[in-house]
Amino acid sequence: MAVPLPDTVFHSGPVFDGHRLHDDMAVGVRSGRVVAVGTVDRVVAQIPSAERVDLAGRLLHPGFTDAHIHALSAGVDRNACDLTDADDAAQTLDAIAAYALATDREWIVGSGWTMSHFDRGCPTASALDAVVDDRPAFLLNRDHHDAWVNSRALELAGIDATTPDPSDGRIERAADGSPTGTLHEGAMDLVSRFVPQPDVDEQYAGLLTAQEYLHSLGVTGWQEAIVGEYPGMADLDTVYTAAEDSGDLTADVVGASWLPRDLDRWAIDDVVAGFAARRASTAGRRWSMHSVKIMVDGVVENRTAAMSEPYCRDCACAPADTGLAYFDQKVLTEAVIACDAAGLDIHFHAIGDAAVTAALDAVEAARVANGLTAGRHHIAHLQLVRPADLGRFVQLGVTVNMQALWACNDDSMVTLVRSAIGDERYQWHYPFGSLARSGASLAMGSDWAVSTPDPWAAMSVAVNRIPPGESVEPLLPAQALDLTTALAAYTSGSAHLNRRGQVGVIRPGARADLVIADRNPFAEQPDSLWNTRSDLTVADGEIVYERTKP
Repeated sequence: MAVPLPDTVFHSGPVFDGHRLHDDMAVGVRSGRVVAVGTVDRVVAQIPSAERVDLAGRLLHPGFTDAHIHALSAGVDRNACDLTDADDAAQTLDAIAAYALATDREWIVGSGWTMSHFDRGCPTASALDAVVDDRPAFLLNRDHHDAWVNSRALELAGIDATTPDPSDGRIERAADGSPTGTLHEGAMDLVSRFVPQPDVDEQYAGLLTAQEYLHSLGVTGWQEAIVGEYPGMADLDTVYTAAEDSGDLTADVVGASWLPRDLDRWAIDDVVAGFAARRASTAGRRWSMHSVKIMVDGVVENRTAAMSEPYCRDCACAPADTGLAYFDQKVLTEAVIACDAAGLDIHFHAIGDAAVTAALDAVEAARVANGLTAGRHHIAHLQLVRPADLGRFVQLGVTVNMQALWACNDDSMVTLVRSAIGDERYQWHYPFGSLARSGASLAMGSDWAVSTPDPWAAMSVAVNRIPPGESVEPLLPAQALDLTTALAAYTSGSAHLNRRGQVGVIRPGARADLVIADRNPFAEQPDSLWNTRSDLTVADGEIVYERTKP
């Protein structure tokens, strides 16, 4: 239960104000707002009756804003068949079997399996049949770009060797064309349309589960990266609105309306008008919708990320193609121009180098058509960026939305990605350092439930380019960020994308979205950043999390 923060002076510790570090600065809060910063004597003189909190050398910083997350569905996943803690294929199957034994639901639904735990990243229906054969099963992987289904689900959906691949996806097949149990991208919808959606009560519970967890990590706001009909997800607007109306929503959240991948050119104006109406109806609320999500391509691991040159063929079964581009460039460009003209912010998903180029080309066309508008457009993920595109972000005013936890040589990178793209393109990976040096604006998010929503884990990788707590070869260490840059991206940078001018910063007049860390990470060894925890989280002047001391 959130409780109001009393008038308080925080003192005797370093303060990160959203842009830079102050070694010892007092911060005064009154009635949920920062009213003074400076020396202890100066701040206390302004609010002499305030309580005093001794930071004792711990860092005070703005609440984190996660610029790309699927919070509600992640919360629902935590309450369903959650496979994120499995360390290998055997543990994954054991977790599924245990869940199936404990529930009488007509479908086994869950998420969180890891592609690198399975041959070529593609688990089979026969393996799933061994633990669930009495009812259909539909299990999304960590990034929700693939689904693992059993034979009962394939039969129910009528998927066999004669079923064509959809235009925006691919069915994994045996040599005879029969489906093997993994569905990529849009092919997931062939089964997901039959899967019972979580009801409103389950979604509401999932939102509260997610919010509680995020607050414990110091996250006070986020951008919900898909709001609309998407395989495995329901439209979330109703649930967020109900949570705000009831007073249960303590975070500050922006929703990104989903642009359908089958959009026709003639429908663009009507779709954009609907998005603009949603923005108007939520203006000024804690839950608002002024962003539009455009998924330009898929992911490298299943070879659906859009590439300018074909993927490497490491085996005869690998497709010799350039991945999937979900929009014709003309449709993409016209949609971006229309959204930009309507004052909507565009949130692109772009993984492959061709997808990044396509998104930048569309924004460039919008700048030509509409002039320099106030649109805060951003591209998320940016796994592979051609060197020629690095300078275009600052030129076009496009923000770099980083999911930094992925920028390391983890199992997926080593076993699935490098063989798919080859050594030359491997050097283009997550070029955050180059983009920062170019002057581009930076934001940061987690893409939870694809990966942990812990900001310190992500910033640890951004700074070190190695997985938290591991000793492996760094991924392109020249692309590392310093901690100041990473922390600014996760606070003021992401808050800027959400159009929250008084959030993500600590200055007089700013909203009291504040976090006390359990240490001063600027004084720690860089490879220990991921151990940082939050002792106290304040959202909009209310204490929403306080760590229990051991």
